[in-house]
Amino acid sequence: MVGTVRQLGPAPERRGFAFVGRGPELAELVDLLAARPAVALVQGEAGVGKTRLVAEAADALRARGVGTVVGGCHPLREPLPFGPVIDALGALGPLLPPGARLGAATAALAPLLPDLADRLPPPPAEPTGPGEQRQAVLTATRALLAAAAPVVLVVEDVHWADDATRELLLLLAGSLPEDTALLLTYRGEEVRGPLLGRELRRPAGTGLRDLALHRLDRPALAALAGSALGPDGARRLTGALYERSHGLPLIAVEDLITLGTRPGAADRPDLLGVPRSLREVLAARIERLTPDAADLVDAAAVLAVPASGDLLAEAAALPADRADAALTDALERSVLVEHGPDSYGFSHALARRSVYDALPGPLRTRLHRRVLGLLTARDPQPLVQIAHHTDALGDTAQWLVHARAAADRAMEVGDLGTAALMLRRIIDHPGLPTDELGAAARSLAEAVAYTEEAGASADALRRIIDTPGLAPAVRGEIRARLGNILRLHLGGSHGVAELEEAAVELEADNPRHAAKTLAVIASMDTGDATAAERRVWMDRALALLERVDDPETTAIVHTNLLVSLPVCATPEVPDLIAALPRHSDHPKILLCTVISLSNAAEIGCCTGLDASVRDWAAEAAALGERAGLDAIAMYAHSYPVLLDWAAGRWTRFDTALAAYHRRFPDSPVADTGLLAAARGTIAAARGQAARAAELFRHALDQDATSVLALPAAAGLARLHLDRDDPDTAWQTLAPALRLLRRRELWPFAFDLLPAAVDTALRRGDRAAATALAAEHAAGLDGLVSPAGRAEQHTAAGLLADTPDAAAAAFLRARDAWQAVGRPHPAALAAERAALAGPAADTGPLLTAAAEEFDRLGAVRDASRTRRHLRTLGPVPRTPGDPADTLSPRERQVAGLLADGARNKEIAAALYVSERTAEHHVAAVLRKLGTTRKALRRAAD
Repeated sequence: MVGTVRQLGPAPERRGFAFVGRGPELAELVDLLAARPAVALVQGEAGVGKTRLVAEAADALRARGVGTVVGGCHPLREPLPFGPVIDALGALGPLLPPGARLGAATAALAPLLPDLADRLPPPPAEPTGPGEQRQAVLTATRALLAAAAPVVLVVEDVHWADDATRELLLLLAGSLPEDTALLLTYRGEEVRGPLLGRELRRPAGTGLRDLALHRLDRPALAALAGSALGPDGARRLTGALYERSHGLPLIAVEDLITLGTRPGAADRPDLLGVPRSLREVLAARIERLTPDAADLVDAAAVLAVPASGDLLAEAAALPADRADAALTDALERSVLVEHGPDSYGFSHALARRSVYDALPGPLRTRLHRRVLGLLTARDPQPLVQIAHHTDALGDTAQWLVHARAAADRAMEVGDLGTAALMLRRIIDHPGLPTDELGAAARSLAEAVAYTEEAGASADALRRIIDTPGLAPAVRGEIRARLGNILRLHLGGSHGVAELEEAAVELEADNPRHAAKTLAVIASMDTGDATAAERRVWMDRALALLERVDDPETTAIVHTNLLVSLPVCATPEVPDLIAALPRHSDHPKILLCTVISLSNAAEIGCCTGLDASVRDWAAEAAALGERAGLDAIAMYAHSYPVLLDWAAGRWTRFDTALAAYHRRFPDSPVADTGLLAAARGTIAAARGQAARAAELFRHALDQDATSVLALPAAAGLARLHLDRDDPDTAWQTLAPALRLLRRRELWPFAFDLLPAAVDTALRRGDRAAATALAAEHAAGLDGLVSPAGRAEQHTAAGLLADTPDAAAAAFLRARDAWQAVGRPHPAALAAERAALAGPAADTGPLLTAAAEEFDRLGAVRDASRTRRHLRTLGPVPRTPGDPADTLSPRERQVAGLLADGARNKEIAAALYVSERTAEHHVAAVLRKLGTTRKALRRAAD
């Protein structure tokens, strides 16, 4: 990685120029970074002053005790995973607590930060794939920044960042530790689409600002000139400076440096002559260099990256004594600058380019050859730079050799961004042999599969697939990679057609890859494929296994088989789980076991195997953590949280979910799927209808074709039924019901069947309700789904012809839910039984249900049940409490107030008038001696 790193210490030298024209931007930037966590983006064209603004902000923050570390991106960098970020983190040493060793979470950085080896724990076992490495580095980076806080991580020139670095920055921006900030600079004109690959959205509690720097106006330029030449000189020179620079600070400063070296220049603005480009400004300065210094500057321009004094001397063919004098001359005349210890180059990429472009062709070629010889003799060879110089010499054959070697090394060290960049250049090279094209395409697909910048590579892979002459197996392998990229990054049905076609191309010569490909599409959670189509794919995958003697492929196919329907709900599931290999030395096989256990836990949550879920999830988490599979273990840890909801431990669920979010801030399941539905169900039961609707809609917006979005559709439909709007409820349910039928998801109990039957009956469509219940019963035949059976009883109760039959069915549903261990749906079934059955049973059943709702904190459900009880006669009351003690009803109101509910929402939750709700609210606030805002703050 070629770049710069700065840390807390003396302020950078300013070369005597005032900081002008940026007061508002500096104040805004410092204010944002002072209110951490925060993310700041600073954009502007080359030479507009982004680096100076960052340095001034760092000075201001330093005065407040906030450290700053800086990493820079460069277009010619050698492979290092997440290089710019790693460079910056390496400078954190002085900011860390003295003598303290860092926690285990930072272990993934140990191989990348040798300067902190004495502070970091031993490196973990190697991750099995790029996704695990990325997650491990993200977790470790967050932990290291937290240990060094307060600190600002700065990455400059992000427009040059590789895909993997940009993705790491995106994930980090979404989960910054407390008291840390992220500052990124970039050139907006060089970025296509979002800077970090995806739109950066402001995380809750994190400041976010995108500042744009513009050119200086005439007054600011006059102040800049005055800081160098005094006020009189500035008055005479400002017009000429502005005419030449058009307000671009880089050119103005270079002019001022030139003028400052000439006696009497302030009295002779004509010395600047007519407007000139930066190239001519530097050329005039270079004319005053000694011949040796000029040769050294030419060599620096060809090297293209900051280099040591020795390398510059060798590139310029100068002996050591003359090289030292030449370098000193170039530094004193501000043609070159010092980038770090024994690292010298140009102050800006534009300056280097202007010198390089002015070199005569023969001299440029001679210097490239000399530099190429010097770099080739190094150990290890800087392959990216070598490839650059062979390309500049027009040596296509050697460029291809070194570019491929650079990509291979980048893949070896896990720097997928650099690998992808080099491979794209190889693929785009005209006249590339077919075998090289295929090999590069294979590697490119592997490099981009786990990044957020897959779009550009997907286009490249499509072009390669259409290239004549590729062998079918090679074409199939590339097409399979493309399908997986589309599947991972776009979701839904994207990638399925490509994967199916790839399997056909692979079947003859690569049955192992074909089997894995078919198994993947057979078990995809999303997409439009029917259950029948998925069974065909899985049968083809299983048939191909007979031609494959490979334990890894067998494990992958069986892992996907376990989550396919109807296999996942057959009585053999416990035996399949028990037979999984737990002690394999093969990382991929162990990965399959962890995924299988985690998937089994998720399916168990959906089918009501709650007693087994905790064991499967615990084993998946333990195996995953032991094998370094943190990304998979993250999913496994979510299922015990879900079980707290299912078992009615709702207060504990809130606490456990918050803890899960802190431990896994980047988890994709924390706010979607089953957990989102659980949160929405609790919010609805507590009377927070607006919050429940928000959660349900968010889950559906993520991917309405996902199986795990179905409970959100049912929850949202229930809210519409509560408002006596069955038509809108049916519209909400219709897409989910189509997915239910197409995928034959009958064993999964998401309240979809009862909600749909209830909705159809309330719309007067008994035929639709009856047909759906019959389909469900047939689909569940022979399968194991305790929760599905409970929902079947509920549907039977809704469709029963007599009150006694209805009550009996609802009681069977209650008993079934109690056997599963889910008290909330059990109490709802008991309430239904009470309202449908004999009058003698109504009171006891409603009382038991109300008490259960009270225990759960289901305020709305408890209020509704007690309203039914009041229709039976006076409800016994507890002897009066002291005047300053809240009654049970007032405790419910206090809970709703703490959640931010308004009077109208409280009235709806408690089934009372808004006027009655106002009286309750006034009594609660009086007895507690507080206000609404204070009660809400206390709850937060």
